[in-house]
Amino acid sequence: MGRDPRPKYMGVKVYAGQPVKIGSIIVRQRGTSILAGKNVKTGSDNTLYAVAEGIVSYRETRKKCFNGTQRLAKVAEVVPAAAKAAK
Repeated sequence: MGRDPRPKYMGVKVYAGQPVKIGSIIVRQRGTSILAGKNVKTGSDNTLYAVAEGIVSYRETRKKCFNGTQRLAKVAEVVPAAAKAAK
């Protein structure tokens, strides 16, 4: 009889419009289904984390694949709070 594996707690941890601090985990994922944008870095296990303090936003962009086709890719970004207050 086998045992159930430990849960990995994957998924989006911080949604659009929510504030983050430096080092906060934004997304835990297997593979790069969501890409890193401005002020976001990718960890060794493809976890996305913030490198600046601010507000999280998501957008879609076209990404060219190796075979020449294009796909829509989601991108996570952190907009600095100082830049948002200046607007």
